Amino acid sequence: MADPTGEGDKGVLRLNFDRRLMLQFCGSVITSDAGLLPCRELDDALALTDTASEVLADARTGKNGRHRLVGLLRQSVFGRLAGYEDVNDADRLRRDPAMRWVVGNRAIIGSAASASQMGRFETKWLSRPENLATLTDLPGQWIDKVHQRRPPKTIVLDMDSSESPTYGEQEGSAYNGHFGCTCYHPLFVFNQLGDVERCALRSGNVHSADGWRAVLEPAVARYRGTVKRLYFRGDAAFANPEIYAFLEAEGAGYTIRLPANRVLQDKIGYLLKRPVGRPPHEVRRYFASFGYQAQSWNKPRRVVAKVEWHPGELYPRVGFIVTNLARSAERVVAFYNHRGTAEQHIKEGKGAIKWTRLSCRTFVANAVRLQLHALAYNLGNFMRTLAMPKATEPWSLTSLREKLIKTGAKVVSHGRYITVQLAEIAVPREMFAEILSLIARLRAPPAPA
Repeated sequence: MADPTGEGDKGVLRLNFDRRLMLQFCGSVITSDAGLLPCRELDDALALTDTASEVLADARTGKNGRHRLVGLLRQSVFGRLAGYEDVNDADRLRRDPAMRWVVGNRAIIGSAASASQMGRFETKWLSRPENLATLTDLPGQWIDKVHQRRPPKTIVLDMDSSESPTYGEQEGSAYNGHFGCTCYHPLFVFNQLGDVERCALRSGNVHSADGWRAVLEPAVARYRGTVKRLYFRGDAAFANPEIYAFLEAEGAGYTIRLPANRVLQDKIGYLLKRPVGRPPHEVRRYFASFGYQAQSWNKPRRVVAKVEWHPGELYPRVGFIVTNLARSAERVVAFYNHRGTAEQHIKEGKGAIKWTRLSCRTFVANAVRLQLHALAYNLGNFMRTLAMPKATEPWSLTSLREKLIKTGAKVVSHGRYITVQLAEIAVPREMFAEILSLIARLRAPPAPA
């Protein structure tokens, strides 16, 4: 689909093109989102959006549809990846050369979908129950596509909830006392690489663990018999005996924060007495491990405690973790502490993908928008973890968008192809060529003749 070449000091992307289509690009035009083209290359290499075309039901009945369903999905997902979270941005994007190439088919010689077309696609066609169910499964299916190229041995699932503030009379919105705002309360499951395994939109006033099974069980089911080790981490909102029993039945290891109570405090009473002597200037940490059975549990389970004495503080900081791991108490705590990365992934989704932008009136339309945001987030995370050189390892999704996707370019037509000349501001020509090379390695080997 693409071939990196050189032309002076410019980074160049050459796209194979048919002559009759090329005539539509007479002269030269400018695009500000040329970095979407390598993202489209990654999409093509892993057959991500093509998967959606096989499973989404086309509810359109007319015979003169301008764009295929997969093209509309690409415009929704790639537009969000580029920072355009509202469908009214489509009226400008429909004429952008990079977006037209991303959408493909008729959009290349004409234009991408308009705002009204995108509005009908997201709020009417994707809102059908069968399409929303399919859309909810797509993030996991995309991750499976990646794992076909790079099979993992271990999967760590982190579950966490977040808030999406609402304004006006939006269906399903409610006041949440914990977040202190009127909002929706979506639930997410991430893996250790930051990919969204599954997510669900919920009313704003539900408990953090409400509906956990519908989100967690399909993610766990996809890994049955495919990975050697499966782990789960969650905060105190998920300290639920039903979750413990489910994970134990699945053979998954777990570390879940446990709310403190008097019985737990008494178990480690010897660690809660202030140490004798002058307080040191550094933090002192102590760990303990013991068996514990709450009244709602059907059996005793292992609990790990961490006690921290901080300089200048009168009382220690105490935390409890329920776990079925056999490793040392200190290693259990260290493993659980990495759960904080899930909160960072949520912040990235809010900042880079704007997945809190759920401004439709109906609940189901906002549920569709959340799933589209999740797909855009995963595409960006695949790009960052699979197709970017080592020098870009510290980049966040916001950096990826601002430095790569928002690269300006000039599109010049030639005899049988077009050349996209990219500005070398943040991504030099050598780096861009390396990106395309990494994507090429992800392509499935050709079928035997």
